Amino acid sequence: MITLEEAQRILSAAEDKARQMGQPMNIAVMDAGRNLVAFHRMDGAWVASTDIAIDKAFTSAGRGLTTRKIGEMAQPGQPLFGINTTNGGRIVIFAGGIPLMRDGEVAGAIGVSGGTVDEDHEVAEAGVAAFG
Repeated sequence: MITLEEAQRILSAAEDKARQMGQPMNIAVMDAGRNLVAFHRMDGAWVASTDIAIDKAFTSAGRGLTTRKIGEMAQPGQPLFGINTTNGGRIVIFAGGIPLMRDGEVAGAIGVSGGTVDEDHEVAEAGVAAFG
């Protein structure tokens, strides 16, 4: 379970990192059941990235892996090839989603979208650091 207080702390840390980078972002935090706990769209963040951030959190919370790792495993010839066509197309296979772990278990995930995939991942990592 992710409390609203925890989710707000995660959002705040991620937003601070995005602001330092000068890149407005969409930031989503979900619990382990893939329920949205908190979402923040920074001023100027791409509206089209709203769903992407939420789906990155959905993907990581459901698999317990980063979306970057899932993307590697979803390439042709790899064990998760085609996974992005499941769950109504909600599975994201590029960086920006990271699970939130508590006591070795998936407690939820953060999803970030609005910059390059590397920027998204870096901002998500800042949120994860605030959780841990």
